[in-house]
Amino acid sequence: MVDLSETWARVLGEYEQHLAAERDLSVHSVRAYLVDLSNLAEHASRLGIDDPNGLTIRSLRSWLATQQTLGRARTTLARRAAAARVFTTWLSRTGRADSDAGALLASPKAHRELPEALSLTEVRALLDSTTEALATDGSAGLRDLAILELLYATGIRVGELVTVDLDDIDRARRVVRVFGKGRKERMVPFGAPAGDAVDLWVERGRPDIATEASGPALFLGVRGSRIDPRAVRRIVHERLAQVEGAPDLGPHGLRHTAATHLLEGGADLRSVQEILGHASLGTTQIYTHVSTERLRSAYRLAHPRA
Repeated sequence: MVDLSETWARVLGEYEQHLAAERDLSVHSVRAYLVDLSNLAEHASRLGIDDPNGLTIRSLRSWLATQQTLGRARTTLARRAAAARVFTTWLSRTGRADSDAGALLASPKAHRELPEALSLTEVRALLDSTTEALATDGSAGLRDLAILELLYATGIRVGELVTVDLDDIDRARRVVRVFGKGRKERMVPFGAPAGDAVDLWVERGRPDIATEASGPALFLGVRGSRIDPRAVRRIVHERLAQVEGAPDLGPHGLRHTAATHLLEGGADLRSVQEILGHASLGTTQIYTHVSTERLRSAYRLAHPRA
């Protein structure tokens, strides 16, 4: 651990305020940026650079090279390079640096692994087993079923799910309003099974758990307050553990599954992009690789001359 100069500490503090107040990033995103940039600041300090204005393309490349020798994954290197570029652009734009040192900094190409997804059979088994357990699981079971149905039906992120309020669900039109990254609002449709599960939870399950601390939250934890992401992850893992042979996925796995099944069912890439809330179509395109790979697997198994 290297002690940072007062200048580095001050500038990183100002940048943190910029990310939170001006860019309106989530606490998690701000923390991720600061972790990467603190690492950069420590490396720069070892090189004798006590002021961010002293950063150069050479020092930035030296930092990434050091990360590579430490065995950091390509995805980590790519993320840190991107964080550095955004930071140096801000330094230059706000007059804290004479030039943009990271303008020519390239990102190592990350190997994009295909996200794991459930099969249709596994999804049915997951939802059926949760439904069958309602007799014993009571209100918590109704909540879990509604969570699983909504995650699979919409492909929304767990962070988006836990912020949904009662008024965000249009049960007549079967759409839910969510706020994605950068607090961008979008309306996401869902089908009848998810609508029925949400109706059962709101009408029968939620009143049994609700307290004064519940507020307008759609989904509640065991003590009646708004459910948190960790609880949702635990629910998904525990319910999937009841499905024989199913991979151990969390809520993001259901998001991958929803996207994959939409494309396999004939949805166009632009529509899937809108549903998932991806800023870039390139992010959505990875799911075309998933569908293609599944097609190849089916071909190899079924065709006599495969």
